[in-house]
Amino acid sequence: MSTVRTDVQVRPGVEDDLKALTDLYNHYVRETPITFDTEPFTVEERRPWLLSHPEDGPYRLRVATDADSQEILGYATSSPYRAKPAYGTSVETTVYVAPGAGGRGVGTLLYTSLFEALAGEDLHRAYAGVAQPNEASARLHERFGFRYVGTYREVGRKFGRYWDVAWYEKPL
Repeated sequence: MSTVRTDVQVRPGVEDDLKALTDLYNHYVRETPITFDTEPFTVEERRPWLLSHPEDGPYRLRVATDADSQEILGYATSSPYRAKPAYGTSVETTVYVAPGAGGRGVGTLLYTSLFEALAGEDLHRAYAGVAQPNEASARLHERFGFRYVGTYREVGRKFGRYWDVAWYEKPL
């Protein structure tokens, strides 16, 4: 996909990352329509999310850090697509890059690591919902073999307006 970056490291997320991951996610909650959560989370409220992404299995959390400072630059997850058992071989994937860390290939590194980690799992498809507009996310997903399958129009309301979500799928 891209050249290996020595200034960014990707690893599984761990409990010590929880505060930084919560702060990163809360930026998107407060400032953007990228997530449809509308109220920031406390670290304790976010703990079950972190614990639902162990180091093995189909639901993973990969974290990108600056090799020198160890600052978290972003994260990627695979999570259950839907709760019903027949959806068990499908996952929803997402990437969040820290403000100011864009353009460094962080999203590409995170997805590379995530899909490598998922390669041995009993999974059939990955899905990604991208709040519109978000050209950078659309390009990232397409680079990783996701195919656009449709748009849910005005599916979420945040900041006093309605937002569309484009949906992408990828065979695993």
